Formats: sequence, structure tokens, C-alpha cells
Amino acid sequence: MAQKKYTVEQIIVKLREVELLCNKGNTIAEAARQAGITEQTYYRWRKEYGGMNTADAKRMKELEK
Repeated sequence: MAQKKYTVEQIIVKLREVELLCNKGNTIAEAARQAGITEQTYYRWRKEYGGMNTADAKRMKELEK
């Protein structure tokens, strides 16, 4: 299976999507699956991008250049 490459903005959207699904009563594993990512990917992304919004992500991307 080919790996997908997500932008930082897309990652933040996926993290929010999983959080919303969890608030509706789903487990993290179920919510991640519904969002199209694995549970392991969710935890890795949450560790790296957890408290960011899209503006923070754009700022970080600029600093990395």
C-alpha cells in the first residue's frame, strides 16, 4: 500500500476530526479508522501537532524553510 503524504494543515484537520468523533462516543481506534488513519498515526501526529491550529502550522512551515 502506498504511503499518503499529508500537509500539516491536513494533519490538523484529521486530528480535529478524530477528536470530534471521540466526543460523539467512539473510541480513538474507531474514530481514527473513520478518519482514514491508523491509531498509531493519530498518536504520533497528536504528539507532534497536538496543540496547533492552521496558523501555527503555517508559521512552523515557514520557520523550517
